[in-house]
Amino acid sequence: MKPFMCEDFLLSSGTAKTLYHDYAEKMPIVDYHCHINPKEIAEDMQFENITQAWLYADHYKWRVMRANGVDERFVTGNATDYEKYMAWASVLPLAIGNPLYHWTHLELKRYFGYDGILNEKTADDVWRLCSQKLSEGGLSVRSIIRQSNVKVICTTDDPVDSLVWHEAIAKDDTFATKVLPAWRPDKAVNIHKDTFGAYVRELSAVSAVGIQTIDDLFAALTVRLDHFEARGCRAADHGLDAVIYAPADMDEVNKILKQRLNGGGVTPAEADKFKFAVISFLAGEYTKRGWVMELHYGAKRSNNSRMYRQLGDDTGYDCISGVSCGSETADFLNHLNELGHLPKTILFSLNPNDDALLGTIIGCFQSGEAKGKMQHGSAWWFNDNKAGMIAQLTSFANQSLLGNFLGMLTDSRSFLSYTRHEYFRRILCELIGGWVENGEYPYDKQALQQIVEGVCYHNAIRYFGF
Repeated sequence: MKPFMCEDFLLSSGTAKTLYHDYAEKMPIVDYHCHINPKEIAEDMQFENITQAWLYADHYKWRVMRANGVDERFVTGNATDYEKYMAWASVLPLAIGNPLYHWTHLELKRYFGYDGILNEKTADDVWRLCSQKLSEGGLSVRSIIRQSNVKVICTTDDPVDSLVWHEAIAKDDTFATKVLPAWRPDKAVNIHKDTFGAYVRELSAVSAVGIQTIDDLFAALTVRLDHFEARGCRAADHGLDAVIYAPADMDEVNKILKQRLNGGGVTPAEADKFKFAVISFLAGEYTKRGWVMELHYGAKRSNNSRMYRQLGDDTGYDCISGVSCGSETADFLNHLNELGHLPKTILFSLNPNDDALLGTIIGCFQSGEAKGKMQHGSAWWFNDNKAGMIAQLTSFANQSLLGNFLGMLTDSRSFLSYTRHEYFRRILCELIGGWVENGEYPYDKQALQQIVEGVCYHNAIRYFGF
């Protein structure tokens, strides 16, 4: 029996161990999509206790705690940090097969030097150990980033954001990691939301462009795109319910916008036409600037209305929508391609049933413009577990070139989540090692090194132009 989480954790074959320990393990990290706060990096935030680092914004853990009947007071409520931590420790032993069990212990091992098991019996000792390590000052936000060998971080930022914290980090010669903004224009796209009118007024103010027409909106967004580009932005991310193909002439789109700005409502069909027009415009801008476009779709959000009213967005009440929009995605990409406005694109579906579908779609739009121009993004959100990663990697390999894959991202609000890259890399090496051991690929160490190191690091550096 292999010991729990030993140095060969998740690695069963000799080839897998060689690929991981000789190549993958030493590669730096590019975290090209996450939700961490750049202010906390600029100020080099110091956590007071492990609860602040683990539980304050981690809806993955919140969902598991609720699944065990933990009262909301110990999840997002007014319980003390120690009480919340103890609630998590009591639930964790039941999480067999859940990636949170592995992630939690990887984080304890890598950042706090703890090789044991977290449960109710050990919880007090672990709390004291973590508190001691945190009080010593060696686990500030910047220290965690350095220790994790992170070379590039792309945060998620609204077009109206000042990016003042990115500017502060860029001017600080004592911190070598690049912390770049990533453009997330969802609020400018979601015309059906109640907050749209107020957001347009805010966008107008920060861009100094009065917004009355669709051309005005495009002009305001262009001002902000320039602002982001001047601060190193290389990526744009869209969080979509579904990819939409709903072409309309600009007069109709202009009418829809004016109607909304004048306090009127919009039908779902009208909203789709507006969204399609705005995202198509933005894709053209991304192409001009050489940015990467990331499309995340397939989440049905805030399903528990009662808890949404109490806690708001991103609190653990989202699910997979089940919507498959393969035809619309292909038509949308074809529309951009016809216009010469198709940027490098990464497609993420929350529905794992879309793996093969996305693989076939990206194959339709590859070109000599860039190596691996179209990408099937890594296993996302509810799929970034062992089974989900294996399924996504296998599908990518079946339909495209795994050697050009961009690898893992954290998509996280926690600075301790960089161990997810280790988790992914071990799974990658186990999968490739199995193919080699089974005679499905030659034991060509030079070729295997190029593939593994490319997927772990080099491909993302090249693709984004960091």
